[in-house]
Amino acid sequence: MLEKLVKKNDNGISLRTIHIWLIVTMVVMSGIVVIATVRLTNTFMRLAKAEEQHTELQKAAHELMDASDYLTEQVQRFTINGDRRFMDQYFTEAFESNRREEAIARMDIDETTTAAVEQLKEAMSHSISLMNQEYYAMRLVVEAKGYEDYPEILDTVVISARDEALSSEDKIRRATELVLSDGYYDQKDQIRKGMRDSLAEVDKLMSVIKDKELDMLHKELNFVRIVLVLQVISILIMVRLTSILGIHPVLKAVDNIKSDSPIPEMGANEFKYLAQAYNKMYAKYKSSLENLNFKASHDELTGAYNRAGYDLLLSGIDLSTTYMMLLDVDNFKSINDDYGHEVGDKVLIKLVNVLNSVFRDDDCICRIGGDEFVVFMVHSSGIPRRLIESKINQINEELENTNDGLPPISISVGIVNGKDVKDTEHLFERTDAAMYESKKRGKHTYTFYEKKSDRSS
Repeated sequence: MLEKLVKKNDNGISLRTIHIWLIVTMVVMSGIVVIATVRLTNTFMRLAKAEEQHTELQKAAHELMDASDYLTEQVQRFTINGDRRFMDQYFTEAFESNRREEAIARMDIDETTTAAVEQLKEAMSHSISLMNQEYYAMRLVVEAKGYEDYPEILDTVVISARDEALSSEDKIRRATELVLSDGYYDQKDQIRKGMRDSLAEVDKLMSVIKDKELDMLHKELNFVRIVLVLQVISILIMVRLTSILGIHPVLKAVDNIKSDSPIPEMGANEFKYLAQAYNKMYAKYKSSLENLNFKASHDELTGAYNRAGYDLLLSGIDLSTTYMMLLDVDNFKSINDDYGHEVGDKVLIKLVNVLNSVFRDDDCICRIGGDEFVVFMVHSSGIPRRLIESKINQINEELENTNDGLPPISISVGIVNGKDVKDTEHLFERTDAAMYESKKRGKHTYTFYEKKSDRSS
């Protein structure tokens, strides 16, 4: 077409005129491309902002649970060893840090988050109710230890006549029972339920926002594609005048879009700008897909982390603040043989459910083999061994319960404090050795790796 127009130059249509018009066309097309790119970028930024807000709301909901778990940990430590330092840390969190109240305030953005806030407030009410039981337990310990300097709020706690008559040792035992009982953990489950319900409301709200923005993003992408096609046509018309500044980049871009890969940053400046914007969007989009790929890192049967998730967690843990536990189901093969694999699967699911109920939300549960599981107790520096022992005993007690129709089982456990090993390879080796030591000792027990003697005990 360009050659025919050039041939008509003698009839009054000059190449310069054609060139000017084509330049004007290219300027207009380039402007459209820039506008489309800006619109596309704005749409993506709104989507990114929605995702960021989603993350912040999730953090706020988890913050309440974290604060509740922290209070639980401090009161349990105080009742176990009577160290008033843990009581002071408890009341600092409750009346100075106020993380639970701040979590609710952060989530209360506008009327769209009202439902989520109400669920979080419900969890807060259970947390406050649980504090009354914790106050009672701490008051027992204060009296048993004879502490005279303690928070005034404990003066309001009225101890029953039966508990008042107990000896100091029995008062401490009674206090420990109050914060480690099934009823206590039932209250904790109510707090978790409130948090989960709040997260469900957040997910529902963000789903609507994201769907709207994704629909707009799809429309903007279609608009960009249309603009790109028109630009390709304009470049082809000017191919003999502008050489390969536009043709090759556009054709290459089309091929890459079809093959789902980034666009090469080459050609005219306008196209480079578009390619950079597209590539940033493409990279973030791919990253989002990877983050959403839950199945790649979790076991399909139990919902625990799978081997790939375990490897990822192991590569990023802080050894100095982490306990690793290796759990093996005792005589699991006989359960499959006697009851069938379907029952065996239900037993594994039950085990993971029990582990989730006993350990904190921050702790990570992994299934690394058929009946082998790993628990990473993170942020656990200074945690007393007695608390770990009580958790393992509680797990075995619940696994022996046959009210659900499943056969009783038990676990053998090896435990290693990460600070006692030099790297993650030695961490697994020592934990595995400790677990097999438990097996040798008759199963249904646990073994701690001891660094000094390099033996388990």
